[in-house]
Amino acid sequence: MGRWIEAMRLRTLPVSVAGVVAAAACSLMNATFSLLPTLLCLLFAMLAQVASNFGHEYYDYKNGVDRKGREGFRRGVTEGDISPRAMMCATYFTLAVAAVVGCLLLFYGGWWLLPVGGAIGLFALLYSAGPYPLSHHGLGDVTVVMFFGVVPVTLTCYLQQGDWSTLSTSLPVSVAVGLLAANVLIVNNYRDMEDDAAVGKRTTVVIFGRKAMGWCYLFSGVVAMGLMLPVLMELSLFSLFIPFVYMLLHIKTWRRITNSRGVALNPLLGETARNLLLFTLLFLLFVILYRLF
Repeated sequence: MGRWIEAMRLRTLPVSVAGVVAAAACSLMNATFSLLPTLLCLLFAMLAQVASNFGHEYYDYKNGVDRKGREGFRRGVTEGDISPRAMMCATYFTLAVAAVVGCLLLFYGGWWLLPVGGAIGLFALLYSAGPYPLSHHGLGDVTVVMFFGVVPVTLTCYLQQGDWSTLSTSLPVSVAVGLLAANVLIVNNYRDMEDDAAVGKRTTVVIFGRKAMGWCYLFSGVVAMGLMLPVLMELSLFSLFIPFVYMLLHIKTWRRITNSRGVALNPLLGETARNLLLFTLLFLLFVILYRLF
């Protein structure tokens, strides 16, 4: 059981939670918040991420890009703790459960959500599977921005009210969340650069190098907070406390990342995800205070 929990990559689950929390804040700002579709979106997002994590482990093993003794988190399939067949079954079973949860959202958004849900499931697999795995060709970061930022935030907001009238608020927030989510992937690839390069896995860190992607990590946080400023100013000047606190944590984590290597980066991956979740929770808290007072 411990190996399966490790394969879920619980340290990164705040990334999928953060997108739905940010969407809840956007909906509450516009007085369109609804609890049940928000909870269903949260469950769907977490299941989709777990399925993606399982699939990533299975297909990287199948494609021969995982090696024993990697610097990163222990890979159960590669190390022989979990059979490849069991991991494959877990991947598709988790996707199936996510699909059932997604079908419940049809009551709020209509039948057009079916291809959207299908695309989410497909990209969860294409991240590591298929003839052109996205994560192996420098496209993992873009995929994360889209499917952990733009899609969950804007779609959850849509499901609150059935139209796109809040897009002027949700779109910049979604891009900001996506950029911060992509930073989690940057830390992961920053740690694994040598292992990935050795097996021909061309992540952005392999392509551009640690120094460039270290600056990209910092820059993503700055851009994300810049995108949030107009939204936060709609609340009050006090809401500028949010980017101030986030940037303090962001810069602290960035400095530790650029001075760390190997397994020392594992807790910083979780710290990056924690910073993102804290940012969205603060955003939600300030919106609640705004609505109350």
